[in-house]
Parts: sequence; structure tokens; C-alpha cells
Amino acid sequence: DQGHYPVEAAPAQHEDVDIGAGETVRCLKNGVWLLRDRGAAYVVILAQQEDYGRGSDMIVEVAAPPGEVGAELCTRVFDALELRLSKGSCYRGRIISLEHRYQYSGHASRICVHELENVARTEVILPESILQAVERNVLKFAEQRQSLRDLGMSTQKGLLFHGPPGTGKTHCIKYLAGTLRGHTTLLITAEEMGLLPEYMALARLLQPALVVIEDADLIARERTERDSACDEVMLNRLLNEMDGLRERADVFFILTTNRPETLEPALANRPGRIDQTIEFPLPNEALRKRLIALYGKNLMVPVALVDELARRTEGASPAFIKELLRRIAQDHIEANGSGEVSRENVEAALHEMLFSGGLLNTRLLGGAAVEGD
Repeated sequence: DQGHYPVEAAPAQHEDVDIGAGETVRCLKNGVWLLRDRGAAYVVILAQQEDYGRGSDMIVEVAAPPGEVGAELCTRVFDALELRLSKGSCYRGRIISLEHRYQYSGHASRICVHELENVARTEVILPESILQAVERNVLKFAEQRQSLRDLGMSTQKGLLFHGPPGTGKTHCIKYLAGTLRGHTTLLITAEEMGLLPEYMALARLLQPALVVIEDADLIARERTERDSACDEVMLNRLLNEMDGLRERADVFFILTTNRPETLEPALANRPGRIDQTIEFPLPNEALRKRLIALYGKNLMVPVALVDELARRTEGASPAFIKELLRRIAQDHIEANGSGEVSRENVEAALHEMLFSGGLLNTRLLGGAAVEGD
């Protein structure tokens, strides 16, 4: 009896999946395998299950004989599948996130591969002591993992990057992601915290991994400020994963926040969840000169103007300086586009950023403390 939804034999269906760097992999979408292992017959089914217009999921099922023999067989099959996925995944070493499905299911529909800009160490403009602290707690730690494991110590580490907006926290993470060879980077925003179990499964599967949670204060703020039971569950999940209550793994957690004072004390103060906090300060005058040189490297800015800009941008964030150089370039192009940048180009850019857009514009750009004269 075929019923209302008959199952019929049909040719195998495939789908081209983007795995980044311009590469695609042809993946099987459905299949049935009739197999035998140690005298026991079993069936493996791969199918794409449609969820009534809300998306689709890939399902792997094993039909085995009942009893202990069948249970052991299923365990071997799924253990082998997990090992194969872990060792041979085309996502290993990539920078990935999960597409959020906004329909009723709340699950992720597929993996997205990101191509982040390559950031060299010389392009990370921070006080040398802070950059060395970052490298010691991430790059050096990664090199020492096996020795730490041999001593019976944890190889999971949590860091909190904090500081005013635009001070280079995300920029530094791009440098680390490009330098941590063999690590899979998972990018999680606050709105994706509902997918945390799926992200953690990927991190353990594709370890060593770098898990980045941006704007952590939106999910991990003081419990007394929380009014959603769902948010409370997400916070507890995050704390449990970071506290190592489950399987220990070669995973870095890097959380970023502009407001460390609002973070849940259990997250900020408990060793094993956050092992190191690193502050990203506003740049001093020497660092502002380096930032001007970096972002204006293709502009001819007279030395005297560089010195003046470094002085007048006291209290500005790197993001403000980056945008300032772009505005200067734009005004320079409109004027003539050749030769050296003029004082008029600089004054026009500063006026537009500090006065034309009002106080909110200045705050958004990270230049509230910049002189306007």
C-alpha cells in the first residue's frame, strides 16, 4: 500500500554547497545504503526533510536489528560518521557562522563561510604591552596546548576584550583568526545566541576552534537587569559551555563588549569562564600618528599635517581616525585629486564629522572628545 505519501526509488539528488574561497562541493541530498557489519544487516538513510515551508534539515537515520547488537552497531556508525566529519570536514579552518532561520523552528538552516580581510601584525595599532598580552593568551597558548594537556591542564580558554567603541577589538580578532593556523573560527552575534548548542557542537567537531561572541553584554548582562526567561536560559547555556561543565575541548572563547561594567558577575569574575580580560584603550598621540599613516598610506599627507591631526584627534577612536582619513581623501578628490593633501581638505573633513552631523554623529563616530578648532 503506497498511501498518500508513497516512497519511490529515484536517482540521487545533489546540491552544490559554497565552502568559501570560491570553492563549491557537490553534496548528496538523499540516499539509501543496504549494509552488513559483523554479520548484522542494517540500513542507513540520508534524506532532506522539509519542514512545511520553514526550511529543510538533513537527516541521517540507521535502521538496525533490535537489542544490544543493534544498539552497538548504531553507536559504531555514528561514531565513525562524527570522526569522518571532524577530520575531513571542508569547513575545518574556515571562518563560519550559521544562517538564522526566522521562522517558527528557530534552527539554523545552513553554514555561511566568511572571507575576512587579512590583517597583519603591523596593522594592529595597540600599545605593545597589550598586543603582547593578546598574543601570549591566544597565539602562544595555542602553541603550548599539547604540553599543557600532557600536564593534565585544560586547553580551553576564555578572554574578554573590552574598551570604548571603535578601539580595534574586532580588528584584532581578524588578525588572530588569520594567524591561528588550523583553527576554525565561529562568529556569533547576540541575536544568534539561541543557536548556541549548534555552535558549540560545531566548535567541538571542528576543534581547534576560535569562538567569537560580539557584544556579549547584550546576552550576559547583570541578572538583575534581565526580564526574559529565554534570555536567562541562553546565559546559563553560555556559562555552562565556558565553565567546562561539558566536554573540554581545544576552544578559545573571545567575548567583546563596550560596557564591561554591565556584564554578569558570574561571567566576569569566575575563573574558567573568563581567564583574561584585555582592555583596548583609546590611542595616545604616538599611536594616532601610526593610525593616520596606516589609513592614509595612499595619500600624500604633509608631516606637519600628520602631527597636527594626531594632536587634534586626542580622545578619538581608531574608527574615527579611519573615517576622518576617508573624508579627507574624498574632499581631496573633489578639489583636484593630485599632489599633497591640503589644510583645507583636513578642515572640511573635521567640520563635517564634528559639526555638520551634530553631537549624535560625533558620538557614533567615536570622536566626542576631539577638538573642533
